[in-house]
Amino acid sequence: MYKSKPKPMKKSAPQKKSNTLTESQKQRLKTHKQHHTTKHIAMMRKDMKSGMSFTNAHKKAQKMVGK
Repeated sequence: MYKSKPKPMKKSAPQKKSNTLTESQKQRLKTHKQHHTTKHIAMMRKDMKSGMSFTNAHKKAQKMVGK
């Protein structure tokens, strides 16, 4: 008989990408680079600046570059 109006979908707030590392991320990378190559750290830094977490960036760098 009567059609109900479709409910509008809620939009989530866009994720803020700062393009800079936080102090805690910088500290973790500083201790992390003692055990890994410059290429590994550079890839992690790039991924973390684009919004990836430390753990995910590390796993990706391990797969792509190695230690």
